Amino acid sequence: MTVLTVTASGCVTVHGEREVVPAATKAEAAQALRDFTDAYNKADKAFDPALDAGRVTGPLGAVNQAGLKARHVTNPGGNPQHVPLELTDARFAIPRKAGWPRWFVADTDSNRDKDSGPEDTRWLLVFVRGGADDMWKVAHLSVLAPKDVPVFAADKDGFAEPVRPDDTGLAVAPKDLSEQYVSYLRTGRPETFAPGPHTTLWREERKKNAVVPGLSTQYVDQPLDGGDFAPLGLRTREGGAVVFFGTRHFERQTAAKGVRLNINADVRALMTGEPRSTVTKERVSDDAAVVPPAGRGPVLVINRLQGLVSAKGE
Repeated sequence: MTVLTVTASGCVTVHGEREVVPAATKAEAAQALRDFTDAYNKADKAFDPALDAGRVTGPLGAVNQAGLKARHVTNPGGNPQHVPLELTDARFAIPRKAGWPRWFVADTDSNRDKDSGPEDTRWLLVFVRGGADDMWKVAHLSVLAPKDVPVFAADKDGFAEPVRPDDTGLAVAPKDLSEQYVSYLRTGRPETFAPGPHTTLWREERKKNAVVPGLSTQYVDQPLDGGDFAPLGLRTREGGAVVFFGTRHFERQTAAKGVRLNINADVRALMTGEPRSTVTKERVSDDAAVVPPAGRGPVLVINRLQGLVSAKGE
């Protein structure tokens, strides 16, 4: 029976677990990685979101499930180019904490790249579990060059250090990161974020594409930080943190009279309504950022895996 009590001090006890314990053993983490990979491959081969729905959640889950749904519409017979995903050379960053949710990071090599040169990458998967009876699910995926993989802090026993959502010792508390990021995308402020492809260059690209002959585009950004989309963070060796979080983005395209909207098959597969002159695309971003200690530099967004989750024609 699930027990939820609030003590006089305000502490919450879930399942009676107050002890600080490892989120998982290395054997459990390795099994979770295998279970995810098996489910992912079955879903990718059949283009069937139901086959890995129990192994994904949060931002990655939203992107994964919508993508499979769209491809099932465009390729109902499955994936003719399916190559099984292989995740090897796994290194686990497992924190110790009390209560739920619990999470860990798997830093892996994949067979989706070349193992040397500029195309070499590492896949960082964030596994989360909401309760003792829940399965491990992947909430975030970051694909990084090996040199860009953060070095997580570890205690004397080799366990990673989780970061509190309200940690005020960081340049931005994890619970505020999604809101501050979308505020920056809208206005250029706060000037908390370092220049790069997911900040200054993305804003410049949007500005350039906002008005082109026959087509105007409006952008609306929203935080995505509750429930399964709550941020998760681990301390880095330098004293800051890597925070994994989510954001939601709308792109509304309006065609001038007599101009036809160019809509590809994947967008049509997720579309409701008829795009006579306007189409609104909704995307979810799976984001990761290196957040330094307060007063020691800007936040660096190191990954943005973005996917279409819905579309509406008008």
